[in-house]
Amino acid sequence: MTPLLRYLPVLALLSSAACQPSASSRQPADLVVYNATVYTVDSAFSKAQAFAVKDGQFLAVGSADAIRDKYQGAQEVDARGQFVYPGFYDAHCHFYRYALGLRDANLVGTTSWAEVVSKLQQHRQAQPQAAWLTGRGWDQNDWANKQFPTKDTLDALFPNTPVYIIRVDGHAALVNQKALDLAGITTRTPISGGVITKDANGKLTGLLVDNAVDLVSVKIPEPTPAEADKALLQAQQQCVAVGLTSLADAGLEKANIDRMAALHQQGKLKMRLYAMLAPTKENFDFYLKNGPVFQDRLTVCSFKIYADGALGSRGACLLHPYADRPKETGFLLSSVADYRALAKKIAASKFQMNTHAIGDSSNRLLLDIYGEALKGQKDRRWRIEHAQVVSKADVPKFGEYGIVPSVQPTHATSDMYWAGERLGAERLKTAYAFNDLRKQYGQVALGSDFPVEDINPLFGFHSAVARQDAKNYPAGGFQMENALSRPDALRGMTTWAAHAAFEDKQKGSIRPGLAADFVVLDTDLLEAPKEKLRGAKVLRTFIAGEQVFEKK
Repeated sequence: MTPLLRYLPVLALLSSAACQPSASSRQPADLVVYNATVYTVDSAFSKAQAFAVKDGQFLAVGSADAIRDKYQGAQEVDARGQFVYPGFYDAHCHFYRYALGLRDANLVGTTSWAEVVSKLQQHRQAQPQAAWLTGRGWDQNDWANKQFPTKDTLDALFPNTPVYIIRVDGHAALVNQKALDLAGITTRTPISGGVITKDANGKLTGLLVDNAVDLVSVKIPEPTPAEADKALLQAQQQCVAVGLTSLADAGLEKANIDRMAALHQQGKLKMRLYAMLAPTKENFDFYLKNGPVFQDRLTVCSFKIYADGALGSRGACLLHPYADRPKETGFLLSSVADYRALAKKIAASKFQMNTHAIGDSSNRLLLDIYGEALKGQKDRRWRIEHAQVVSKADVPKFGEYGIVPSVQPTHATSDMYWAGERLGAERLKTAYAFNDLRKQYGQVALGSDFPVEDINPLFGFHSAVARQDAKNYPAGGFQMENALSRPDALRGMTTWAAHAAFEDKQKGSIRPGLAADFVVLDTDLLEAPKEKLRGAKVLRTFIAGEQVFEKK
């Protein structure tokens, strides 16, 4: 062997080493992720292979070679080709209520009243000392007879224990006589913006709708501070396990927000929260005086208003009668004058007005009130929450007035089995029109409304693009003209959700200077077959560059 050939391997090694920057020459980062398929969801919807994180923010994004040549991470993660997305943002949910509801009997998916009763009996046996028996999630539309239940069985089984079980949409509840007595409800109790249901003989059935629900719910004892904290942290773990890093919690009291803020300060609650305020006197007095809150993990800059109820309990306010109840059109929960006064008050502040509007009548009213109050201000980002049934004549108002449509794709695929019965075939075509709304405003914020629907945002992604439920029904999708493209569905649960909360300069995409919230999946949401989307697995979730979940 010649001397030159003898040293060729060594020379190759030295040459290779010389091409690699030394650790001391690379800039320090807290975390480097490489060998990934990164959907940045930036303005160009670009893809990358790697990124660096420092001090809780994305530092740089690019190719694996470029990032590793420039940055030395205290922690380095080889993603091995896995798929990385910005942290998922649920633009409309009820996190605080979901957390406390973990103590309730879970009635979701029950297929009969008998099954509901059986679950309540089991729950009572497990918690015999509880002052109240509470449950959530029943839906008479899932039962063979589709009839609302009455309290008779509850009275017989639980004569001395108040029972309160709320419907899946949160807008109707069934209670027993003990609960009615504690609330002081009789056949003569007046109610506005709700229904205290009676049978043909004028006897109370125990079914309460919309504002009537509150007459009983206020009597249920609040959890202790320790119980509430435990429930919130348990709920957080459920959320990060499905890739949620930010939540918009709709309709909170100041005390609820203070409790979650304290957990933030203690470093226990990691999730970022956009808190919509309930329109109470205490909230108005405090927040209008002190102004919006924009903190690293807490935003408070909106009031959540209810215009009407839900379609499933026929509380949604419609322009024309229900197809299956020709004498009913639903109802508003407050007077028109009240909504105008609220809009005027909020327009004079720095806060958003976010209104729950389901029916085409309530959507028309609130859109017109918004237009009057905003007087051409198109970047106040006032929102219509749900925008479920909007007449063709009113859809353009979202663009004309600059109103954010905040919608929940799984509502469409949950309701499609019976929505036509409520609305009729022609009016159904103007319902759940997510793509039509997107075209008007240019964006659409996507949420789940959990615990009304499942907390998993991938279910919403699938419903948005396939317009199918968990059974991949119907073949070809439900009213596919209003399906969202995959890029738009991903934007809706990341950067567009952030925009709807005035947080788009803080988070929502993977680009330098934004919060390093991201999720690692085993599935390419942009390319996988539609039927595989709900089964995608979250492998890791990061908030501010800190891993808060890893699939075991």
